[in-house]
Amino acid sequence: MFGVLFPNRSFPMDISTFSQIDTFHWILDMNTFVGEAYDQVREICIFLLNSFTLPADKALAVYIQSPGSPFLFCGAVTLARPSAVLSLPWPEPGGQNQLTASDSTTLSAKIGVSVEDLASLPSLDVAAERRIERLAMKVGDNLFNFMQSFCGVDGSKLVVPMDILDRWFKKFQERAKRDPEYLKGFVL
Repeated sequence: MFGVLFPNRSFPMDISTFSQIDTFHWILDMNTFVGEAYDQVREICIFLLNSFTLPADKALAVYIQSPGSPFLFCGAVTLARPSAVLSLPWPEPGGQNQLTASDSTTLSAKIGVSVEDLASLPSLDVAAERRIERLAMKVGDNLFNFMQSFCGVDGSKLVVPMDILDRWFKKFQERAKRDPEYLKGFVL
């Protein structure tokens, strides 16, 4: 059906590594894989196997759960996108009283995979969406700071020269050509 691997940490693993909860849900207990160092596993590659046919309107969704915390959606694969490398932004573990279950067994971090309706998922790659958002914010901050150095005040309005966007973009492009590391500062 599907396989996973952890880049630079594992060989490919098939569905048998996961515990099947029901027909459409699987869990990988990270304690059995890396113990308490689960938060050092930053990426997962998930892929559909050739013999598996997922309906076009369905996706295999990937979730992570730190001990005592709710599951967090990370991304998904579909027939149109049969593999993906997803970031694992592990949430902080829940409160101290949630770190053990009622029978005193230690709770562990988990990776969950489930078959879900494609239309119900927010995005196929949540981490990429966040990176794009942070990039847009950094570029916007850069523009704002540039404009602020040229603006005047007219009552409650800021006044900037008409060609300010052209000047900013030209400066932005020139700096990027001069210093290849400049643009890397905008990517997180």
